[in-house]
Amino acid sequence: MKADKLLRKFSGRTPGILGQEDFFRFAVLLPLVEVDNEAHVLFEVRANHLRRQPGEVCFPGGKLDESDPDEKYGAIRETMEELGLEESDITDVIPLDYMVSAFGTIIYPFAGVIANPAKISPNPDEVGDIFTVPLSFFKDTEPDTHKINFQVQPEDGFPFDLIVGGENYNWQARQMDEYFYHYEGQVIWGLTARILTHFLKLIGIRP
Repeated sequence: MKADKLLRKFSGRTPGILGQEDFFRFAVLLPLVEVDNEAHVLFEVRANHLRRQPGEVCFPGGKLDESDPDEKYGAIRETMEELGLEESDITDVIPLDYMVSAFGTIIYPFAGVIANPAKISPNPDEVGDIFTVPLSFFKDTEPDTHKINFQVQPEDGFPFDLIVGGENYNWQARQMDEYFYHYEGQVIWGLTARILTHFLKLIGIRP
């Protein structure tokens, strides 16, 4: 087959993420609510009986189902399930930047408004508690920032003889900021703090 004919088969192709079929895909929602005429961010505390990350602060969200038509729907569906809401209760949903983690996951964050927070009824199978934080708190409060280092650790039997430099090969290491927000005894950190910080920068609260 000629080269030009080969490439014409892919005319108009939309690029994706290389190897994404092997990644776990999650969608989360950063929910905004109004409390005493002020915008707040709503957080969940994961139920203590959960196997993964019990008791940690998070946003509503979870793994995408094959039946989800898109990532936005997945974020809304998970929020409905975890907070006992209907789809009409969640409005103005917008996409934030998605994340590809070093641990084989793609996370699709969204921000949206819960129009009637009085209707919230947390699902005890997943949610231990909920709380809100006024946006003004994040405007006035800097997070604690610490570094995490990611380093390459080849497995036993790795074929160093096949690469230039062998066992002295200069692997690229990566350093990442980890944010910690403290609010009334709760610690917001990890992926939740990363999404929150991204959102705060988008709306101009954080530089």
